[in-house]
Amino acid sequence: MKKRTRYVVKAGIVAAAFVSAAAQAALQPASLFTDHMVLQRDRPVPVWGTADPGATVTVGFAGQIKQGKADSGGTWNVALEPLSASTKPRTMEISCSNHPTIAYSNVVVGEVWICSGQSNMQFPVASVPEIKALETTAENIRCFEVKRTVALTGQDSCEGGWVVRHPNSAVAFSFAYFLEQAAEVPVGIVLTCWGSSSIEAWMPRDMTETVPHFKTMMAEFDADTATRDKIQAILDGPKPWSKQDDVFLRRQSNILYNAMMHPLAPYACRGLVWYQGERNTQSMFGMIDEPWFSRNSGMLNYADTLQQWMKRLRSEWGQDEFHFLVVMLPGYYKQLPTGPQEGPESPVAHSWAWMRESQLKALDLPGVGVANTIDLGDVKNVHPKDKLPVGQRLALLAQRDTLGMDVEAQGPVFRGLERKGTTLVLSFDHAEELKTTDGERPKGFWLTDDSGKWVPATAAINGQTVVLESAGLKKPLHVRYAFAGKPEVNLVNGAGLPAYPFRTDRFEP
Repeated sequence: MKKRTRYVVKAGIVAAAFVSAAAQAALQPASLFTDHMVLQRDRPVPVWGTADPGATVTVGFAGQIKQGKADSGGTWNVALEPLSASTKPRTMEISCSNHPTIAYSNVVVGEVWICSGQSNMQFPVASVPEIKALETTAENIRCFEVKRTVALTGQDSCEGGWVVRHPNSAVAFSFAYFLEQAAEVPVGIVLTCWGSSSIEAWMPRDMTETVPHFKTMMAEFDADTATRDKIQAILDGPKPWSKQDDVFLRRQSNILYNAMMHPLAPYACRGLVWYQGERNTQSMFGMIDEPWFSRNSGMLNYADTLQQWMKRLRSEWGQDEFHFLVVMLPGYYKQLPTGPQEGPESPVAHSWAWMRESQLKALDLPGVGVANTIDLGDVKNVHPKDKLPVGQRLALLAQRDTLGMDVEAQGPVFRGLERKGTTLVLSFDHAEELKTTDGERPKGFWLTDDSGKWVPATAAINGQTVVLESAGLKKPLHVRYAFAGKPEVNLVNGAGLPAYPFRTDRFEP
């Protein structure tokens, strides 16, 4: 049998071991186990892979020795006990009888997050000077970037490797930077994202059981042999793909999950940062026929879809504590033709306001945070460059909700209203030192009475409340705040964090 050389790294010494190609393939840890990896602290750490059926696999790290037996299919899984954070480079050794030990060097322990989504998560560091400037002071940040590809069935492995540098994602890097600064432990980012992808692209096939429109989509996909044949032909064809083929692949459903999310579970991590939604804003109600890649949830059905997806990933990881941080879509003027055409500040247009409302409904689940970006964005550019505050706000949420730090992580959140004659008095949580960024009256508030006609409100701050009135309304009933494609807003708390959009009515769009 043909021999080849395999290099095993142990305690910084490189040794040559001559083993057969067949033996090499018999013991294979999962893709995320490589040199330079970051392991999640304070939680059990699953280590898994394949070996000869029935073989006993031994994993050693940080003084722990754990063993597990490969099942009849050759799959094994062991769990290290919770580890303390450490910047000390150590070696993980994985072995089984009759096979050479596999040793992974320079392993540290800290906070691990998956960062996923579409193009605004993929948006590069070099395009944001304020974030690129952080490179000179960045420490203890590592990244595993998943190769962008697709698969027609769920895969057990992916291409990528841990590197001792920050991710080339402006949002993921700035999030990791400020989290590391606060926690003072290594931060590992698993970056798996692809522009133009819908949430359905990242959904496993079995979610057809919980999401009705996804069941329809997958039934149509299964019946479309031409599309499936084209996907396979692209995968089997020359590389790199043409831009046309690249876009075609990433706009499909399910197949990104198969190749770029499924192989990651159950790697121990704190949770997932999700910056996605733009692809699902092409309609209000979803499942439109043209163009083909707009056949998805739409904005109104996104809320339930997102929650079901979060529940499904928690099941995939076997972690009820698996945390989600959602990036709210920032300001942008994209108004659908199905609604009134009244401009970027209109509270009734079929705009991204409805998607933000769907994203905020994820807060109905425990262990979810939403980073408010309503004061950010670009009225004409779907890829805004003001991403530094996004990373800062995500890190604040992670500090408060996953690390137990005493920080203010949210701007004012609407709590309730009281009607007093011709005025409405709004109360808020997270409203200490309520103020405006420019010293002017609060902007972005609209009022209506029982007519359903919305008019701009005159707003004034009174302690931790905002008082609203309008000369044109004698009996105001409902409020919409920052409920527009690109609203003009200035209301913040003492931490400088913006007030969250909301509406008190339940009028249908």
